[in-house]
Amino acid sequence: MKRNSRLSLALHTLGHMADDFEKLRTSAEIADHAGTNPVVVRRVLGRLREVGLLVAHKGQSGGWRLARPPQEITLADVYVALEEKLVTSGPEDDLPTCSLEYTLHQRVSDLLQDLERDLVKKLSETSIADLSGKAS
Repeated sequence: MKRNSRLSLALHTLGHMADDFEKLRTSAEIADHAGTNPVVVRRVLGRLREVGLLVAHKGQSGGWRLARPPQEITLADVYVALEEKLVTSGPEDDLPTCSLEYTLHQRVSDLLQDLERDLVKKLSETSIADLSGKAS
């Protein structure tokens, strides 16, 4: 799942955290495991902390951990927290002047919004615990 590196990194990290959701993991450990930079990890996980999915503890013995049990965090929670859009439409400020093209644009835009809504609904059916096999 490398299409979007932020979403991929977040889901990969949270999936591992589900194995022992109270264990603290440092940005360096996560970055090393994910093959990225600790700054990237902090940026992505910081957003998840802002919405209450993760807790960060500062200091020498600090790190990241899940804010609640993995069964209570869905893939949709992560997707929405990162403000992802896998299904996108064009910019609204670039609307066509041709009436046929405008109607086509509106119909396609509506369909894409429906797809995005359905995607979030489907993602809400899977928890982080389901990724790690720790669902109960």
